[in-house]
Amino acid sequence: MRANVVGKGCSEVERAYLAGFMDADGAIMACIEKHPQKRYGFRVRVVVKMTQHERKILDWAQRTLSCGAVRANRAGATAQTFDLLIRDQQDAGAVLELLAPWLRVKRRQATIALKILAATIRSKNDLMRVARFADALSRFNVRSKKRRKNYATEVKEHVSRND
Repeated sequence: MRANVVGKGCSEVERAYLAGFMDADGAIMACIEKHPQKRYGFRVRVVVKMTQHERKILDWAQRTLSCGAVRANRAGATAQTFDLLIRDQQDAGAVLELLAPWLRVKRRQATIALKILAATIRSKNDLMRVARFADALSRFNVRSKKRRKNYATEVKEHVSRND
C-alpha cells in the first residue's frame, strides 16, 4: 500500500483558498460504470474537478495537492478552459477530506462523495445504496440535469435477482 501524500505540504491558508476555489469553480461528481470484473458488474467512481481559464492556477493547485492532471477543455475553442481532474479514488477522497472543513457551497456534496468512497460493496443492497448516493450527488450538478442518469434504476435493471 502506498502512502498518500495528497496535500501534505499544503498550509491551512492554501487549503482554505483551494476550498473556496472548489466552491466557486469546482465539481464533485460520481458515476457508476459497467465493469465486467466487478462482482455485480458495476464500479463506482468519484471525480473531483476544478475548471479555470488560466492554466497557471490549476498547475499550482495540482502541485500543491500533489495529485490530479491538468487537461485542456474545449481545445481550439475561443473560450479555452482547463480542468484539474482528480480521478484516483484514494486521491479524490484525500482531497475532499483535506478541503471539507473550509467548503461552504459543496460541503454536502463532499459528504456524499466521501460516503461513496468509504462504501464497501459486498451485496446487491450495498451497490443500490451507493447508486442512490451517486444519484443524490448528481442532483447538485447543474450541467448534469439534462443528461442525468438514474443510477439506482440502471443498477437494479442489470443486477440479477439471485445475487
